Amino acid sequence: MKKILLPLFTVLLLGVVLNCSSVPAKDPFLQRQWMLVSFDGFSKDQLMANKAEFNLTANKVKGKIQASSYMGCNRMSFMTEFKTGGNVKISKGVSTMKACQDMNLEMSFQKKIETMTHYSIDGHFLSLSDDHGNSMKFVAADWD
Repeated sequence: MKKILLPLFTVLLLGVVLNCSSVPAKDPFLQRQWMLVSFDGFSKDQLMANKAEFNLTANKVKGKIQASSYMGCNRMSFMTEFKTGGNVKISKGVSTMKACQDMNLEMSFQKKIETMTHYSIDGHFLSLSDDHGNSMKFVAADWD
C-alpha cells in the first residue's frame, strides 16, 4: 500500500505545482478602469463627454502595470510602477496618431501624466500629483 501511495502523492503534488499560475494577482484597489473627473481646468462635463479614462487592468509584469488611456480620440499606452509610500513612475507614453478636431484634452493629459510622481487611493478615487502642484483625479469605473 505504501508503495502505491508515495508515487500517487508525488504525481498529485507535481500536478498542483505545474498548474499554478506565475502571474501575480491583481490589486483590486488599483488595477481597475478609472474615469478622469478632475484635470487641468477641464470641466467634468468635458471629461465625461470624451469618456476620459486611465485603464490599469493589465497584469503586472515585474512590478509594473501596462496602462492605457483614452481621452476621446487616440489610445495611449504607458508603463506604470506604483511603489509603496505613494510614489508612482509613469513612462513616456506612445499613442495612435489619428487627427481629431479637438485634441486639447489629449495633448494636455499626455504631457502631464508623465510628470506625475505621487498617488493616493481614497475609497473609489485615485489621485495623481506631481511636485509642482498639478494633479488629476479619477473615480473607479465600476463604482456607481
